[in-house]
Amino acid sequence: MQATTAVSAPDFAATKKDAESGDVIAQYNLGLMYAKGQGVPQDYAEVVKWCRLAADQGLAEAQHNLGVMYLNGQGVPQDYAEAVKWFRLAADQGYASPQYNLAFMHYNGQGVPQDHAEAVKWYRLAADQGLASAQYNLGVMYENGEGAPQDHAEAVKWYRLAADQGLASAQYNLGVMYENGEGVPQDYVEAYVWFSVAAASGDADSANNRGIAAGELTPEQLSQGQKRATELFEKISSGK
Repeated sequence: MQATTAVSAPDFAATKKDAESGDVIAQYNLGLMYAKGQGVPQDYAEVVKWCRLAADQGLAEAQHNLGVMYLNGQGVPQDYAEAVKWFRLAADQGYASPQYNLAFMHYNGQGVPQDHAEAVKWYRLAADQGLASAQYNLGVMYENGEGAPQDHAEAVKWYRLAADQGLASAQYNLGVMYENGEGVPQDYVEAYVWFSVAAASGDADSANNRGIAAGELTPEQLSQGQKRATELFEKISSGK
């Protein structure tokens, strides 16, 4: 679950009192406290109870978290259709995380008929808000022509946005696009750079691909790539 508001353990009694009086933020926070075992034993059934009360008042964060509980079968029997219902209510309020989850459900046909075009729609809404995982998945769908016409240039665009946020899988895929000349001119230096950054970010497959790309470079190009990879990784890591 994603917490957007935190309260301290000593505030449990006051939060519960406010929640019982119908305060929507208190209801949401009380659900978070039960989820974390913060000032009270962890209790997913109580999480669902208080999230539902806040969700019924229209709080998007609570609607999303309630959807997550139904998706995972925590505190309630697993129910994909019910998860979709709550994700949609939150997504319609413009929140990126439920938009991403709704896209995921449409992509996999969980709780709704499988619909890749609908997945692209919701991934794009979340991606436009800067959610790196949505940007990456949108790139994959454009690369594979799922839910939208295949468009390698568009795939590169979304991979780059996610890669610039430090998502190793996107960095790796961007390296592959440069290696194969898909959506961009073939460029082994850029492929080497992105494989290096992805490897430094923890992607296990990138080290091998980096070695293959390095075999295509002159010593001067390799030195250039190493310097640029170091600078790029530091820039991404610092968030600049």
